[in-house]
Amino acid sequence: MTIDRKKAPEFRGIENINLIRPESRKLSNGCNVFCFDSGDQELVRIEWIFGNLRFNPEKPLLNMAVNSMLTDGTKTLSASQIADKIDFYGAFLQVDYGFDNSLVTLYSLNKHLQHTLPVIKDMLTNSIFPQKELDTFIRNQRQKLQVSLQKNDVVARRLFSKALYGNTLYGLSAESDTFNTLHKEDMLQHFDRMYQPANCTLIIAGKIDAETLNLITDFFDTGWVSANGGADVSQPALEPSAEHFYFSEKPGALQSAIRMGIPAITRTHPDFPALQVLNTVLGGYFGSRLMANIREDKGYTYGIGSGISSLKYGGALFIATEVGADVCKAAINEIEKEIRLLQDELIPDEELSLVRNFMMGSLLGSLENVFSHADKFKNLYFAGLDYDYYDRYVQTVKSVSAEHLQHLANQYLNLGDFYKVIAGKH
Repeated sequence: MTIDRKKAPEFRGIENINLIRPESRKLSNGCNVFCFDSGDQELVRIEWIFGNLRFNPEKPLLNMAVNSMLTDGTKTLSASQIADKIDFYGAFLQVDYGFDNSLVTLYSLNKHLQHTLPVIKDMLTNSIFPQKELDTFIRNQRQKLQVSLQKNDVVARRLFSKALYGNTLYGLSAESDTFNTLHKEDMLQHFDRMYQPANCTLIIAGKIDAETLNLITDFFDTGWVSANGGADVSQPALEPSAEHFYFSEKPGALQSAIRMGIPAITRTHPDFPALQVLNTVLGGYFGSRLMANIREDKGYTYGIGSGISSLKYGGALFIATEVGADVCKAAINEIEKEIRLLQDELIPDEELSLVRNFMMGSLLGSLENVFSHADKFKNLYFAGLDYDYYDRYVQTVKSVSAEHLQHLANQYLNLGDFYKVIAGKH
């Protein structure tokens, strides 16, 4: 067959998305296991995911600090020994803290799992949070905080979270003195309650044969038991502030950070996929209305965007940018103008078609390997959703009407409900 290179290839829309679905099992100790078997390389990614314990305002940093220090020493291994053992076998280990869950992730060649898995199990059962490492952690965190608070966008984000969520796990804005609440004894108690199998979801992705899967599951089904009473992963109710405008002045600032937004529905709500389409039109991609107006037309900023955060107990639709201090008020006026246009006028067919193609292409492009498929599953599993969510998502992106999007703009984007934060000058 001869290819005519003077003729552009035929354009075809994306019809559907095929997702890899996991095999599942439950260990005798209560740990839920999900397995994604795909790929040619003898490599696996294993994630141990734990629900964060209930937020304690008097000891607000425990979830973050305990997870961050899991690699800092156990009853049998020092921090350097943990790192050396992982590095020796060409593996990669990281710990990550999120608002709802904390993760321990291991990338390892299958043939070395018998050597790398014992290190992880030791961390999850025998971590001791040595006082010397704790002192270093606190000192480093304070230094990072001091540097971060010089950045207007960080200040704006902290104020915005505090306004929307109050003194809760989502709204916490640590100050230097907050680190005084960290004590080794509290961290050990927190560790014992949180890092137990009944509070763990184990997600394995990569090339996994029966022998590999049995090695992993048997290893973490033996000698790892849940404590009496279980882990309390409930959270206090969110506390949105009555005040909707916040200004943090930084004298002499050349730029001001703007963060605007509202509490929003989460992934579990039927309107969520359509609201994502609306958000993409507003500020969710490089060709969005906010970019076209405030960057390309007005030249107020290098970049502006909007997004939707979906957490277990709440969510938000937010707009974020940094602009010249002298055009801060003008930028906010233009943002509000774009929101009113979505409420007053239908989105043209050509623009909506472009957004549809972008969103479908982004979804397809985000599924580049088996790890990506596992990540999509996590979005569903921890929100209590099934795979039909993505079927509804695809159908909504392909078919939602301009009339329905206008209705959603009037329903969800009430400017009177917006929280506005400025850090810098205005």
